[in-house]
Amino acid sequence: MRRMALQRLRSVGGLARSLFIYWRPGRQRGLQRLYQPFIQPGAAAFDIGAHLGDRSAAFHALGAKVIALEPQPDLAKWFKRLVRPTSITLLPMAAGPTEGFADIAISPGNPTLSTLATEWREQIGERNAGFSQVRWEQRLRVPVTTLDTLIEEYGEPSFIKIDVEGFEAEVLAGLSSPVAALSVEFVSGALEVNHSCINHLSRLGEYRYNIVAGEQRHFCWAEWQTPQAMTEWLNAGAEALPSGDLYACRSDHRLLQNNVHNNIHNNV
Repeated sequence: MRRMALQRLRSVGGLARSLFIYWRPGRQRGLQRLYQPFIQPGAAAFDIGAHLGDRSAAFHALGAKVIALEPQPDLAKWFKRLVRPTSITLLPMAAGPTEGFADIAISPGNPTLSTLATEWREQIGERNAGFSQVRWEQRLRVPVTTLDTLIEEYGEPSFIKIDVEGFEAEVLAGLSSPVAALSVEFVSGALEVNHSCINHLSRLGEYRYNIVAGEQRHFCWAEWQTPQAMTEWLNAGAEALPSGDLYACRSDHRLLQNNVHNNIHNNV
């Protein structure tokens, strides 16, 4: 009984920290500026690992038809409290390489760090000091779908956000067509996950890449990078950044075309 009470207390503390990080004043404006080039009003946008729904809220504000996946019941309840539009589809599911069921490991003190990636979970604490105190003490059996299945049901998305704590490559393995744009989280100590993501995307089509460091809301580079350049950046240690998001744009994306036009205009 005492152990359950302590876990519940840690969960409340973890949620409070996440609420401050993801829903602090002014954050939504920054997220909407970041995602505006990717969101096509009326088109689908997938939020894989929706957590407390801050990205879903930004996608919806920009006019997207939002499909959000969050398998944790406690986080899904908070999602519904914080993200009120009834037009958002919230699915109590995870995404992976195949449809079925899987066990998600939940950290009561850090519920947004819960994961389906067993090997990642076992090693990340030794590789990244930020995870050294994280304990995944709960398990929950959850249904798993694939990106291909979601696309078949809801249409091709203009953007996919994937933040699933080391399971990003497995989620992308369930995608067999080159979507317009997406993001995957990167974490120091587990950059092999992002190598796998880039390799899979290169098999699907031609992409260019950029990054957002930590919870910032702007891109680090003025120029979008080739797969080779991104691979070299990851091999060099990703500038020792603790975490962030790796963004991929298909080579025909309007954002890349605008960059080319602006560069030509500036050089004239």
